[in-house]
Amino acid sequence: MEQTVFIFLLTASLTVFAFSCYRRLALISVGKNEYRFDCPLDRLKEVLVYAVGQKRVISRPFGLNHGIIFWAFLVLALANFEFLVSGIFPAVSFALLPDLLRGALLFLFDICSLAALLAVAVAAVRRTVSPPFQGARTFEAYFILSMIATLMLAYFGLNGVRIAQGALAATAATPVSNLAARVIAATTAAGALATTGIVFWWIHAVVLLGFMNFLPYSKHMHILTAIPGVFLRNMGKSNTQERETFVEGNSFGAATLDRLSWKDLLDSFSCTECGRCQQSCPASTTGKALNPRGVIHAIKVNLLRNGAVMEKLSGDAGAERCISLIGNGEKGSTTEAALWSCTSCGACMEACPVFIEHLPKIVQMRRHLVQMEARFPEELLNLFENLEQRSNPWGMAPSERSKWSSQLSLRPFEAGATEYLLFVGCSGAFDARNKQTSVALTRVLDAAGVSYGVLGREERCCGDSARRLGNEYLFEQMTRETVRQFQVKAVTKVITQCPHCFTTLKNDYRQFGLELEVVHHSELIRGLLEDGRLATARKAELGRVMFHDSCYLGRHNDVYEAPREVLKKATGNEVLEMGRNRENAFCCGAGGGRMWLEEHEGTPINRNRVQEALAQQPETVCVSCPFCMTMFEDGIKEMTGSRTQVRDIAEVVALSL
Repeated sequence: MEQTVFIFLLTASLTVFAFSCYRRLALISVGKNEYRFDCPLDRLKEVLVYAVGQKRVISRPFGLNHGIIFWAFLVLALANFEFLVSGIFPAVSFALLPDLLRGALLFLFDICSLAALLAVAVAAVRRTVSPPFQGARTFEAYFILSMIATLMLAYFGLNGVRIAQGALAATAATPVSNLAARVIAATTAAGALATTGIVFWWIHAVVLLGFMNFLPYSKHMHILTAIPGVFLRNMGKSNTQERETFVEGNSFGAATLDRLSWKDLLDSFSCTECGRCQQSCPASTTGKALNPRGVIHAIKVNLLRNGAVMEKLSGDAGAERCISLIGNGEKGSTTEAALWSCTSCGACMEACPVFIEHLPKIVQMRRHLVQMEARFPEELLNLFENLEQRSNPWGMAPSERSKWSSQLSLRPFEAGATEYLLFVGCSGAFDARNKQTSVALTRVLDAAGVSYGVLGREERCCGDSARRLGNEYLFEQMTRETVRQFQVKAVTKVITQCPHCFTTLKNDYRQFGLELEVVHHSELIRGLLEDGRLATARKAELGRVMFHDSCYLGRHNDVYEAPREVLKKATGNEVLEMGRNRENAFCCGAGGGRMWLEEHEGTPINRNRVQEALAQQPETVCVSCPFCMTMFEDGIKEMTGSRTQVRDIAEVVALSL
């Protein structure tokens, strides 16, 4: 009778589970097509490293605890499979295996069950005492932890009864189950071992089947989607955005689910809600409206609410049509303030253990606001007009662009006569402080005998801010002009001191058919120093030197060591590191077009970063980005009594010549 009941429950559970998964996963078909199946072997390797190996999970504090639960689940999946099979066919169990192999499996199951039980206890305590984010103490979270704990306890209880009954030998292979057997023998349950065994067996069966069917309706859906999500991840860097097709009748950006890709929608199911993205986000941590976890959660809520209607899966023709992904923050929408708070630094994507791509979704929603509704912060109106009419953010006359070099004898770029184009960038040409960096860089290049030329007043803004802010149409116009100019002038190699120009020319312009060899000045100077083409005559005396990573140089393009090595050679000393550095660095607050926007909420991001730097009392903070230069100089000026100076790495090298 019990066997019949179990077979019925198992069949019903598997059927409901399969139907639930189908209903949920079918929703992602609402999204646009996107090809994510290239390089299957490389993708498989990524799964082994990041999903099975939990590389990103265990790289952060408390990640090992999650890793233990995950790895224990992988091992115990075999035990649970045997449990389900033997429930249908009692004669089929591990008892049929050779004693040595069976003993090894039982030992593994005992240890993994104990490890999972302890890890669950630690997770519960941590969530109670020090939750990873506000709102993490949910009923669902505790319910899942209690189900896992119950499964482990039922396993030990069932094995303990079997040992007490003599059905399972008490050997060294079952150390924890042996202990459970002794505990059971010491209680009143010892007088009813058969009944106790049945109770533990059914507890294990019901919780196991219940857990399985709860997954599709909880955040723990990620157990099913995270591994596929890692396999389908962007194999490169999310340092560029998808182009739009500008033809009459097209919609631009994303305000509804069908404007995102199916991978974007799958991401919403893959989110583990661990909170690492929001802990790393400069906007979130300084009190802004943006919460990367919230953006992904809103997409999931929107999908669950509207996906079936949009895909005509609900069968209810009169069902409510979808709400916008952009709204007042009600369930299923993200506020405009949150979208405009993003600095596009990529910290959220770097922190995410399952490679969710937050930034492309945010830029898609910005594009909708800018291009479809003309809704954006008022400050951006001048920016867009200046970029469109004068091709620089300040609206300065093009003739002003070359004034920074009026005292220098720079030559114009000439194909065949000059090797590199020195792309100065708008900040390097117009901003008073960053002009000094431009001058210092030319001194370094001249000292090394580098063949380079400039475009002077013909140089145009690369369009970085326009693209990150969602004005793709403007970016497309600006880029087409620059690409045409570069092709006419036969530019193939570019030096730039600005990471935003660097990433735009290197990564974005490829979409327009322009392949350039783009080097950031930190990489070029390092190479010149290593090759002996550039020799330092003395050590730059700048006291305690600290380095701040630029997001668009480091996290978006993996250039971490070059600026540090340059500073070490120029100063003769090791560089002080900030608490958050390299891939975990904290943004200066100017990326993603935020350079041109005021911060109306929370603490200014640059102040947060400057305070972190000054805590170590550096005498010089070195940067490798004109935006970082501006944000640090502004932040340090607000700090009464601070004498810390800010230098670009090119200036430091120039001092050492």
